[in-house]
Amino acid sequence: MNAKQTSRITAATGLLLAAAIGLHVTGFHEWRQILLITATVLAGIPIAYKAFKALKMKAFSIELLVTIAVVGALFIGEYVESAAVTFLFLFGAYLEARTLEKTRSSLKALVDMAPLEATVVRDGETMTISVDDVEEGDRVIIRSGEKVAIDGRIVTGNATLNEAAITGESVPASKAVDDRVFSGTIVDNGFIEVVAERVGDDTTFARIIELVEEAQESQSKTEKFLDRFANIYTPAIVVLSVLVYLFTRNIEMTLTFLVIACPGALVISAPVSIVAGIGNGARHGVLIKGGDIMEKLAKIDTVVFDKTGTLTRGKPEVTDIHAIGIDKTNLLRLVAEAEMISEHHLGQTIVKEAKSQGLELRNEPENTEVIKGNGIRATIEGKLLAIGNRKLMTAEGIQIANEIEDYAINREKAGNTAIFASINGKIAGVLSIADRIRPEANDALRELRASGVKQIIMLTGDNRHTAELVGAQLRLDQVHAELLPEDKVAMIQKLKDTGHRVAMAGDGINDAPAIATADIGLAMGEGGTDISMETADVVLMADRLDQFSHAFSLAKATVRNMKQNTFFAVGTVALLLAGVLLGKVFLASGMLIHELSVLLVILNAIRLIRYTKRKPVKRQNLERELLPE
Repeated sequence: MNAKQTSRITAATGLLLAAAIGLHVTGFHEWRQILLITATVLAGIPIAYKAFKALKMKAFSIELLVTIAVVGALFIGEYVESAAVTFLFLFGAYLEARTLEKTRSSLKALVDMAPLEATVVRDGETMTISVDDVEEGDRVIIRSGEKVAIDGRIVTGNATLNEAAITGESVPASKAVDDRVFSGTIVDNGFIEVVAERVGDDTTFARIIELVEEAQESQSKTEKFLDRFANIYTPAIVVLSVLVYLFTRNIEMTLTFLVIACPGALVISAPVSIVAGIGNGARHGVLIKGGDIMEKLAKIDTVVFDKTGTLTRGKPEVTDIHAIGIDKTNLLRLVAEAEMISEHHLGQTIVKEAKSQGLELRNEPENTEVIKGNGIRATIEGKLLAIGNRKLMTAEGIQIANEIEDYAINREKAGNTAIFASINGKIAGVLSIADRIRPEANDALRELRASGVKQIIMLTGDNRHTAELVGAQLRLDQVHAELLPEDKVAMIQKLKDTGHRVAMAGDGINDAPAIATADIGLAMGEGGTDISMETADVVLMADRLDQFSHAFSLAKATVRNMKQNTFFAVGTVALLLAGVLLGKVFLASGMLIHELSVLLVILNAIRLIRYTKRKPVKRQNLERELLPE
């Protein structure tokens, strides 16, 4: 039975009850009884049908308890009670459905933002088509006020885009040629032409909706326990009701006991909180992949960060090129041609610098080899290049002269990463690359500590000097540098073995093994990279650390809300049952209180939809907490 049919039956039952009251006042008692029985049957049929379906699945449902109680009430001639109970049960179910819709409002808002049409250029002709008909490679035109229907790169034009649907950020982002745009975003101002790279269900926006839907459907440990508990609890109540009757010989008290013991509020106490919490995260650009993840995130006491792209902006720049026995421009060209095979952000930074200087990178690298955590090896123009850190130079048997080492250390102490480049076994230069700390990093880390994180650690493959500089500026508890991916995994495993609950935040690519090892893996990737959206437990769509602090405080608030609901549900049932046994609570009044408790549980969960993290603690107070005595 759908929601419309339920609402109609509820309305009809309510009218019959109102009419029965009118007939009672005017003295038409026989007609009153007929209307009450009619109301009971009308409202009782859908309840009994649900109970029968549950029994076929070998499940004891709440509807079964209500059906037994209603049949019993009819049998003993308590028509007012039977009509009132069926009406209140259906009316409660209707209100639950309406209020539960609000807990999914964030997902509904996302779905409503999905684009329906796109303007494409095919064979020189401009046409408007359904988004389902857009193909990869199509040139899509988006004007001011229009929604982007695909993922792709801008080929002409520039614009400011509202990317709130993807990142949760309300401040428009400026986009120009070669920048990526995502489906579901809106052009605030400007005109762009985009080549479609992902269409339909493959777009970032479509996958966000899918992930949020899956997360809201998945169950937390608490929900699974409550489901198992309900399956045992319901038949136990039937047995207890029989015992109540055997001891009291009071059929009305027995039926009231049966109805009041329904675990309605208890069963939904956890799911509504989880759904509302996940919805809140989605609205703020945070994808939390399920109730189990939410509970684990709330228990985190240690956060481990990668440096580049996580604590820093992830937009490094070449700050200096120190060439030895070779022209700077030629060194940059050779290194950039070799680094074209690398997916590492530092390698791509060198390629970007070469292109910005107008250098043509024509030579394809040969005999290429990526040495994880150390660098690359490649042959260009017959020259053997090794490009990377000191460990790579040592492995290649290349001596670093004292003056070159001193230069590199000075650059590192100034906050740079020193990249050594050798040609045919001899050092040919040092390229300095610097990346700035994220502007929101300090506040985000303070908020994490204020929310209950005990220690914050940085694990990085970068050099010790740069790592220590970043650690000092951010007041980190521990800094470990010059680590390989397997070293990071070992460090996280060690933390877990000593009893810590660990969250690992990285870029979702180089740190994938460490992210997978941690209790909670968190990926930062603007627009959601493929690997981050698939492997991480939590994804920050806007690539901002303050989203992590929001996610952590949201998880704590969600678990707290879930506990409040469970306590309230159990407490209400216990008080009502005590009232029944003492003869103070009756069938209709008890059912009304029971349904109100269900609604209060849902309304409490709805508060999470509007949840925002607490204001940052004042800097001077936190400095007292963080600085050693």
